[in-house]
Amino acid sequence: MSITPLYTRIVDDIRARIASGDLEPGDQLPSAAALQRQYKVSSTVVRSAMLTLRGEGLIEGHQGKGTYVRKPAD
Repeated sequence: MSITPLYTRIVDDIRARIASGDLEPGDQLPSAAALQRQYKVSSTVVRSAMLTLRGEGLIEGHQGKGTYVRKPAD
């Protein structure tokens, strides 16, 4: 039996929302603090989820402005 890391729940949820069109390119994601409250996890878990999504090219962060859904690469 494998244990799924907490951050994958956030990654899977945001990935699904992007795929379904609920989140579109240019949409801003909630703040890290809001995501912590929403998923009832620590800042470390949220950070891991954001790093994973960024690594997959699904989101991008803008210093002082927030994190946004990226436009798909052509």
